[in-house]
Amino acid sequence: MMVLSTFYAIDRAVLAFFNDSSSLFFDGVALALTSGYTWIPLYVALLYIVIKNNETMAQIGLVIASAAVCVVLADGMADFLVKPLVARWRPSNDPVIKYTVDIVAGVRGDKYSFFSAHAANTMAIATYFCILVRSRLFTVLMVSWSLINCWTRLYLGLHYPSDILAGLAWGWVVGVAVYLLYQRLYARISPKLNYVSTQYTPTGYCLSDIDVVACVMSFTLVAAVIYSVL
Repeated sequence: MMVLSTFYAIDRAVLAFFNDSSSLFFDGVALALTSGYTWIPLYVALLYIVIKNNETMAQIGLVIASAAVCVVLADGMADFLVKPLVARWRPSNDPVIKYTVDIVAGVRGDKYSFFSAHAANTMAIATYFCILVRSRLFTVLMVSWSLINCWTRLYLGLHYPSDILAGLAWGWVVGVAVYLLYQRLYARISPKLNYVSTQYTPTGYCLSDIDVVACVMSFTLVAAVIYSVL
């Protein structure tokens, strides 16, 4: 019981560190970056590199379907199974602490918080695409994207740190599992090729296309900053 009390105390202390809504600028940035609509250009960029670096519709469809499975498994486990079973209040809705949580623009979310679907979804997609593409720059970009989303949830007081960590762990498991399934299916529809080139990743993705993803992410972050000051 004492261990559990200590765990909750640490969870709330870490949340308080991130949930310091004392800046209108960061309020705007967090609100912009937590929205799925903000990241539509990134999703389009990912679709672009998939289409450009796969030769057949079957290959393209398999990548897209696998990414969709990542979201279904990550989000479905969080929202439809674990959250109703655990029934842990979001910090922003918890009757015990909700009045001590800084709320931005009245955003409180729905009832329950464990575990974070944002963390699970973004990490599942990030993990799957990182293994698929296998580029150091791309890995940094995608993991950063997931962690940025996690930061927004803490900043807005919508999740405890343990919600985030559990979501990241589940997302990683989903991403790896879906990639392994993808790999087995891909072997049935494609020849086994080894790419040895300074212009391509080991899995055949053009490095210049990864630069497109980097540019899109950079412009998205700049747009979020501009939004926050308007």
